Amino acid sequence: MSQQNSQSADGAVTRSGNVQQFLTFVLNDEVYGIGILQIREILEYGNLTVVPLMPDFISGVINLRGNVVPVVNLARRFEHQPKEIGKRTSIIIIDIKDVDQESVEIGIIVDIVNEVIELADSEIAASPAFGAKIRADFIQGMGKVDDKLMILLDVDHVLAINELSEVIKVSEEINHSAAVGV
Repeated sequence: MSQQNSQSADGAVTRSGNVQQFLTFVLNDEVYGIGILQIREILEYGNLTVVPLMPDFISGVINLRGNVVPVVNLARRFEHQPKEIGKRTSIIIIDIKDVDQESVEIGIIVDIVNEVIELADSEIAASPAFGAKIRADFIQGMGKVDDKLMILLDVDHVLAINELSEVIKVSEEINHSAAVGV
C-alpha cells in the first residue's frame, strides 16, 4: 500500500496512513466502491447471452476473448429492482478466487461507472450492523467521501463462489466444449 500525502494550509505535508483505491459506480442511485485490485476491466453493456435455468440474478454470459464469463445483475443480487439498461450501463469484469483458489472472471452489471478514488484507512469505517439496503456480509466497510458515506463492497461475499458455483460450472463446460470444438 502507499501513503497519501496532503498539504495543510501552512504548506506542511502530512501523512494519512495506508491508502486503498476503489472504483466507484452507481447502482439504483446509490454509490458503491470495489477495491481496484479485483477489477480486470470495464466493458460497455452488450452481447449478453441468456442461459436458461440460472438464478434470476444471473443475466447471462458474455464471450470475453474466447472465454465465457458469467454476468451478475448486481441490483438483482441485492434483491432490488434493476433500472432499465441505458447508454452508460456497464459490465465490470472482476477477478475472484474459486474454492481451489483458481482465478475466475465474473461480470457485474452497474448503471454508471464513476471514477477511481483513493481512501486512507482513516476514511474507511467498519460496516454497519443494520440500516444498509443490502446484506451486511456484502459490505467491506463505509468510505467517507466529501462528508458522505459510500458502501465499499466485499466482492468475495457478493459473488460468493458457493452461491455461484452452478454458474461457473456451466461457464467451464461451455469453455471446455468450445476448446474441443464440440
